[in-house]
Amino acid sequence: QVQLVESGGGTVQPGGSLRLSCAPSGFILDYSAIGWFRQAPGKEREAVSCISSSDGSTYYDDSVKGRFTISRDNAKNTVYLQMNSLKPEDTAVYYCAADAPEVQPYYYCSAPDYWGQGTQVTVSS
Repeated sequence: QVQLVESGGGTVQPGGSLRLSCAPSGFILDYSAIGWFRQAPGKEREAVSCISSSDGSTYYDDSVKGRFTISRDNAKNTVYLQMNSLKPEDTAVYYCAADAPEVQPYYYCSAPDYWGQGTQVTVSS
């Protein structure tokens, strides 16, 4: 069973930064796109950012544009989410999720096939 493992969550003050990492557990994952999602208490899960495996094209939710950056290191089989200028409203459980290799670009990150367990990000003074 495919398993993604996130790390890097924690508690930070408003304006601070965190970097999340995501890697498959013990194997090389073949995927078409991979992204980060988050779910705050009492809210639905939402897509934060997504990156294509083929050309590196990216998507960002409007709420994080200019503050978050998604990147991938193919040699390390790892995807990152650099989060700067964090706000209290960024507080959520952040999940890494990937699309199977056959998923077409139009559907990237719309209904991922593989998920991690999540990592908590808390922004509070």
